[in-house]
Amino acid sequence: METPKRRRSATRARLLEGALDVFAERGFNGASVEDICERAGFTRGAFYSNFASKDELVLALFQATTDRLLEQIAALLPGLADQPGTLLDAVLGLLDDAAPDRRQWHLISTEFTLHALRHAEAAEALNQQRKMFRERLTALVEEISAAGELRMSVPPEQFVRLVIALHEGARSQSLLEPTEVPAGSLEHLFLPMVLEAISRPTEGVSRP
Repeated sequence: METPKRRRSATRARLLEGALDVFAERGFNGASVEDICERAGFTRGAFYSNFASKDELVLALFQATTDRLLEQIAALLPGLADQPGTLLDAVLGLLDDAAPDRRQWHLISTEFTLHALRHAEAAEALNQQRKMFRERLTALVEEISAAGELRMSVPPEQFVRLVIALHEGARSQSLLEPTEVPAGSLEHLFLPMVLEAISRPTEGVSRP
């Protein structure tokens, strides 16, 4: 027999799934609560028993994506000692797997970022989620750097910010010009150069 907790969890999941499609099709401001409910097959009452607003729903989408990435990071960390050269592949691989539909996710994240720039409360909530993700990604970079006996000349968090900035900008270009800028091509071309420029072997260790 399905418990109320499981039923509520299933309702939230369907609302989130429906919202992904509606937001991507109509935009964050263009989509209404009714549109989301209709797509998910629920009433407004079901929506408001799970989310106080569209803002809260989008933040829940972001949190679900962040949670999935953090689980992947946690699963990756134990094997770092045996894979010291995987820093960029690991980081970029995690970012590439953030969402199954790159175009859909880019539309939603870009629109909500614009919304957050105009609304302080949304900006604060979004910044908290981004900070948590950066902290865990920074820990990953530090772990891999230590395993590879590399020392960075810049704080690892700044490197992570650069990786995310390049990834998000490159994703926009690759979605608009998929032939000219294949997905991941800019990151894999330029980030190794950046890493080479800002990292040095620790004392007593020479690079091959």
